[in-house]
Amino acid sequence: MTQEKSIHTITVFSGSADHLHPDYVEAAAELGRLLAGRGIRLVYGAGRTGLMGAVSEGALSAGGEVIGVTPTVFNTTVLIHQGLTRLEVVENMHVRKARMHELADAFIALPGGYGTFEELFETLTWSQVGLHDKPVGLLNIRGYYDPLLGLIRHAREQGFMYPEHEALLVADDDPERLLEKLAAYRRPENLARWVEREKEA
Repeated sequence: MTQEKSIHTITVFSGSADHLHPDYVEAAAELGRLLAGRGIRLVYGAGRTGLMGAVSEGALSAGGEVIGVTPTVFNTTVLIHQGLTRLEVVENMHVRKARMHELADAFIALPGGYGTFEELFETLTWSQVGLHDKPVGLLNIRGYYDPLLGLIRHAREQGFMYPEHEALLVADDDPERLLEKLAAYRRPENLARWVEREKEA
């Protein structure tokens, strides 16, 4: 069975800020439409604003299934999308992230702030230490994540991570190409060597 057939649900992390450049909003909406067109269920943080709102509206407008997961503290009509396929209200942020991970076959981070960064890096860390083997992607709209990708490369060059750890993350500036990369993803080999501390050949 190919990786592509195994991706039925993608969890998307993204910002909820308003007044963003239209390119960000349109790319997020296009991702939502593509997910719906491929029959891939969208899981996200349930928001109605910013890129959260754009990706969910894109999917819903194309007939897709959208599940929102939110902690009780954010469950207000101002913040939460009222037209989702299903809304799950959980106790706190920790439970929210665990649930979004549980539902996902793969992950995509859109541009965002602290929350998006934290969700992305926790997901990558869990992959690095073997808690999951699901593909993780960045939709690098307008080069938003270029500095972050540069930092990851710098960490690898300075010896703070191995090349296979850098390879845990795939990126593209085009939603369709990113989905294709996630479908073709193969987990890097030798991920355990940072624990085993085997000498380099």
